[in-house]
Amino acid sequence: MKIEFSGAARHVTGSKHLLHLNGKKILLDCGLFQGRRKQAAKWNAMFPFEAKEIDVLVLSHAHIDHSGAIPLLVKKGFEGPIYCTHATRDLCAVMLRDSAYIQQRDAEYMRESGKDPLAEPLYGIEDADKAIAQFRSVNYDHKFKVSDGAFVTFRDAGHILGSAVEEWEIHDNDTHQDIRFGFTGDLGRKDLPVLKDPVQIENLDFLITESTYGDRLHDEIKDVEDKFAKSLNDAYERNGKIIIPAFAMGRTQEILYMLKKLVLEKKIKPIPIFVDSPLASKASQVFQIHPECYDEELQDLIKEGINPFISGEGVQFTSSVDESKALNKFPGSCVIISASGMCEFGRIRHHLANSVQDDKNLVLIVGFQAENTLGRKLVEGESPVNIFGEPHIVRAETQIYNAFSGHADQKGLLRFSRDAGNLRDVFLVHGESDQQNALARKMKELPNFTEDTGIHIPCPGQTYELTSDKRFVRTNDVNEISMQFVKECEILSEEQ
Repeated sequence: MKIEFSGAARHVTGSKHLLHLNGKKILLDCGLFQGRRKQAAKWNAMFPFEAKEIDVLVLSHAHIDHSGAIPLLVKKGFEGPIYCTHATRDLCAVMLRDSAYIQQRDAEYMRESGKDPLAEPLYGIEDADKAIAQFRSVNYDHKFKVSDGAFVTFRDAGHILGSAVEEWEIHDNDTHQDIRFGFTGDLGRKDLPVLKDPVQIENLDFLITESTYGDRLHDEIKDVEDKFAKSLNDAYERNGKIIIPAFAMGRTQEILYMLKKLVLEKKIKPIPIFVDSPLASKASQVFQIHPECYDEELQDLIKEGINPFISGEGVQFTSSVDESKALNKFPGSCVIISASGMCEFGRIRHHLANSVQDDKNLVLIVGFQAENTLGRKLVEGESPVNIFGEPHIVRAETQIYNAFSGHADQKGLLRFSRDAGNLRDVFLVHGESDQQNALARKMKELPNFTEDTGIHIPCPGQTYELTSDKRFVRTNDVNEISMQFVKECEILSEEQ
């Protein structure tokens, strides 16, 4: 058995991890890289492996940095099954088509504006539809066979609707080893609104874990409600617009839930709320048909006849482009929730272009912003920022709320690793180097980690092989396409 790290290695986006097992190639996630637009376009257009050679894809959840490249994989010849949970399938059915539509529109704009006469989308809606037909959804807590010698059970990750921690039971024919192997996908947090808490998996030999917030702790969500309410009320009093970039799947619904809660508790005035994302509107409809993922508090609220995911009672879901444009001329204060969450695609860029230069307005950042994204530049206080190729002076107030993050923080990641069993090797992915190095140092102090426990921070293109003594060691195999990505992104290549 070998594990080849093809994406989200020393980087947060573009998750792709390739298992070579018993003569088969099994891909864990297939996401889009997000960052500098030209660089992202280049690296998203290629894979460091032959799509036709992939036998199976196992998908942890529907976020675009984990699933957004699936239609391209299919377009390039992948014909195998795509295993995921039922809610992930339903979210991807709307998300992948939306991704294709946005790419087509962006390519048209770049061609017609003369900024890139040769611009083409990565894939079209027909590719997304073909990919969706290859999905095979499975219940949580149901063990199923992926390929010869490999069985998987999805456990609730508590990250977004349908997200899964993967519990693998593997027999490796080459070493004759039986191993228990875990993959967190994106690990959620305890006590967040809307979703159930993440499920702990135990008695593992090996673990691939995300490390997005490996160097920091989140504020508790209950501790920021009053601060969040004050931010909204202050902007309302100065007649400003409140712009909230949010992932259409998960974060938008959490924010809607929080706003509904604050209104019910009379902590904020009933300010008009617009969800300006066709994908978020469709995702909210998917939320309504998967109550099995809700926590008890939300289930109780819905029993009382209060559903934060439907239009009405101060919330309006916009659909057409004309409705979206009309928000720029909305008289008075309002909340505009729009995608994408990192401000790289979709309608949020138009709202930021029309809002950031006015000091009455407020931009609320409620999620992680990857390096080189527009969202990250706003977090770091850059001004001017380029939007649609034009500089915009940032005069609007910008506030950052990490408490809304759907990712486990350092404490949560350490707790999950501590309770996962007597781990022999751990691989840290889906994080930047500073976060991963900090998490690795803390892991060494865990009671279930010994001097022999391997803590690996792989680079793209590196491969690790299972040995006869039940350990993973790095091979001399190097994927040249992935290594070129390393050079261009200036990611350190040495082992930490």
